[in-house]
Amino acid sequence: MPLSRPGGRNETASRDISVKRVSVVSQLPFEVIVATFDSLIGHPDMRAFGEKLRGATSAEELTQVVQQAVSEAGLMEFTRFDLGAVLKRRFGPQAGRSLRIVMGNPVTMSSMTNHVPDAGSYAPVTVLIDERSDGVHLTYDTMESHLMSYRNQSALQVARELDQQVLKVLEQAAG
Repeated sequence: MPLSRPGGRNETASRDISVKRVSVVSQLPFEVIVATFDSLIGHPDMRAFGEKLRGATSAEELTQVVQQAVSEAGLMEFTRFDLGAVLKRRFGPQAGRSLRIVMGNPVTMSSMTNHVPDAGSYAPVTVLIDERSDGVHLTYDTMESHLMSYRNQSALQVARELDQQVLKVLEQAAG
């Protein structure tokens, strides 16, 4: 998006970002992995959650609303996309199952974006769970790698903690 400059001129900024992708591969059945994954993250009613967030009148109240929605791992699902359903319709029953799950923690996101506003482009995070010929892959692009080029140590510390939470969930779901 162009940045507004005095006098009505716009400026376009760009930044190269190198992303670290982590994949945990499991031989467990897809259904088992997804069920385990689902048991490790929170699944709030998003309409009710949004209303509670909008009704929060302080940082403490907002944090409490989030704490009620996240799992013990500190994470919650925002939405999921069944990519496999599209693949099967397009390429037939041999297409593997694939889910894209958008998840995270709004308090964590706000901590990162407070230091690096662009962190909002990457949080909440995406996890891909998909069947391939060598097993089921649980794939995640680390938040630390997204934010590394900004060189903000406070944001990077929060990102590292988030990465640890997500990777622990991936490893547990993979068995």
